[in-house]
Amino acid sequence: MQLRVDALDAHLARSVAPLYVISSDEHLLALEAGDRIRRAARANGYTERDVLTVERTFKWGELLAANQALSLFGDKKLIELRIPTGKPGKEGGAALQAYAKDLSPDNLTLITLPKLDWQTAKAAWVGALQQAAVYIEIPVVERSALPAWIGMRLSSQGQSADRQGIDFIAERVEGNLLAAHQEILKLGLLHEPGKLSFEQIHDAVLNVARYDVFKLSEAMLAGDCARLVRMLEGLKGEGEALPLVLWAVAEEIRTLLKLKAAMAQGRPLGMLLKELRIWGPRERLMEPALRRLSLATLEQALQDAAQVDKLVKGLRARGLAGDAWDAMLQLALKVAR
Repeated sequence: MQLRVDALDAHLARSVAPLYVISSDEHLLALEAGDRIRRAARANGYTERDVLTVERTFKWGELLAANQALSLFGDKKLIELRIPTGKPGKEGGAALQAYAKDLSPDNLTLITLPKLDWQTAKAAWVGALQQAAVYIEIPVVERSALPAWIGMRLSSQGQSADRQGIDFIAERVEGNLLAAHQEILKLGLLHEPGKLSFEQIHDAVLNVARYDVFKLSEAMLAGDCARLVRMLEGLKGEGEALPLVLWAVAEEIRTLLKLKAAMAQGRPLGMLLKELRIWGPRERLMEPALRRLSLATLEQALQDAAQVDKLVKGLRARGLAGDAWDAMLQLALKVAR
């Protein structure tokens, strides 16, 4: 049974199921959903708890043993199985299928997974869990949806803000929901319910962004120059290794160049994206970026990346001088524009 995360509270108010699966890369929302299930389990008498984490040395017999073991005090038990990689392997897949067929009436099981890639999502063990469990997939909150999410969270604690204030929070947390959650809770502690002024938000909210090298590519593809400049400054300020930043940008340029060259030969973009395993938000950004950029621009950008690499290594670069971070910014802006 597939269940939306916003319907979880209503479901738990009626009854609890023997098996729940949460699949998400949004750690805060997955943690909150798991907490709701744990509270409901305790309220329904599942007072014991076993936590199992699938690591390299994990033995799948531990899961089956936990399911079959009787409590010393006759209490019902919550079993949590955490699979951080989302890939249990052949033995694990078989064990999960067997487990889903033989659920103990004395146990409630919660399995947590990251977002599964399209190939893993087709595996037999995933199908078995989807059939037997209340299966909750929680999508990532995209950058464009973050202001609405912040507004909703403020509203839940009796506060509101105008768009300028909400955008200020969104810019400072840069897609980090946990950081956004902490800042919103802080505003709830500092100020009474009601509408918050921009000054109140500005004074309370810290620059808590942990800038992500791979989100930089997202800003570049989207042509969001202001965000791109802000992220590069943040990465520099956080001491990120410039070779890693250059690698991420250069790889995106190479990908765009491959797509543009193949499209020039008449190949459809949809097929090319599948071949290169580009999906999700990145897939949606590719088409407008390719319309914006010419083949000649991309070829020149790749040559510029090689010159930035020389500058990073302390070598003389053709047409470039001075700070390597400035050269990196000019390269990224060339693609963003």
